[in-house]
Amino acid sequence: MIQISREFQVPHLAIFDESAWDDARNHPDLPSESELYQGMEGLLKLATLPEATHIMFAMVGVTGLQPALASIEESKQLILANKEILVLAGELITRKAKENHATLMPADSEHNAIYQCLNNVNMASVERLLLTASGGQFRNATIEDLERVTVEQALQHPNWDMGPKVTIDSSTMANKGLEIIEAHWLFHMPPEKIQVVVHPQSIVHSMVEFQDGSILAQLSPPDMTFALQNAIFHPHRLPRVKDTLDFKAPISLEFYPPDESRFPCLRLAKEALIRGGSAPATFNAANEVAVQGFINKQIPYKSIPLIIEKTLEMMPQHSVGDLPQVLKTDQTARMIAAEEMAIQFGLPSPAPKHG
Repeated sequence: MIQISREFQVPHLAIFDESAWDDARNHPDLPSESELYQGMEGLLKLATLPEATHIMFAMVGVTGLQPALASIEESKQLILANKEILVLAGELITRKAKENHATLMPADSEHNAIYQCLNNVNMASVERLLLTASGGQFRNATIEDLERVTVEQALQHPNWDMGPKVTIDSSTMANKGLEIIEAHWLFHMPPEKIQVVVHPQSIVHSMVEFQDGSILAQLSPPDMTFALQNAIFHPHRLPRVKDTLDFKAPISLEFYPPDESRFPCLRLAKEALIRGGSAPATFNAANEVAVQGFINKQIPYKSIPLIIEKTLEMMPQHSVGDLPQVLKTDQTARMIAAEEMAIQFGLPSPAPKHG
């Protein structure tokens, strides 16, 4: 971060982690003209800077929710690379954005592709949104193979270089479930009109089917640079910074439906969206707890969807109309998921959280 701030003369910086912030503020290379903020207060400061017109959210988890709402209240353009913001609080975020004339621009490659395909389109003519999925590293695995998956295997993605949590979400297709929920709120489409299509090459980033049978698709190499550039500079299209597809060479494209019997996280996410209210936030929280349990080698890979399903069953259903309700839902669901893991696998019982 310090190197970036020096190269681009960044005037405002923030680090959430207190110890990392302490290291940074005493770093000899920190530019004297850069303001360095810390914690949630620091994120809120960046999210509401008067001179900032576009705010990109690329944090994993619930951390980005409060800054996102702060940006919305300042009528900013939000560039969303954080699925959890809409999964946890889709109704709240979209309502507040409308009230404050804030803009929500998707930066995930799938949702950005759909956004591009829907440009100047009458939404009444849209039949389906088709979210493409690589299928992850186990797309050809049998149920028996999935019972023996190791952490090391789950962290090897064939197409994308991502963090551990997102990589494992790709392997279980939980990430595609989160994207269905996100697409519902971004494009105001009912769950039955959002479909996942497995596309191993990750070249077609998503498609839109219209009522006349036409299907529009957005294609580019499996590299986030293209989606990010489009999201940041929309509505302008600036010269690319990376090479795009070369049609002088053969390109093969495959498509097939996902197998929900092997990837039940996809089914559970759709069921949570249909249930509505607190269910999507519960799905997200339980998935994060279960994935971390797998990374820590506390639970087997096949138990990730089992922990999610049990948490959805046990979690009381309620509305999530404001930020405190969202955060309480997230905290309660995490506790239920952690307790279920402790019961099933003989782990220490989680300590209750207060506040």
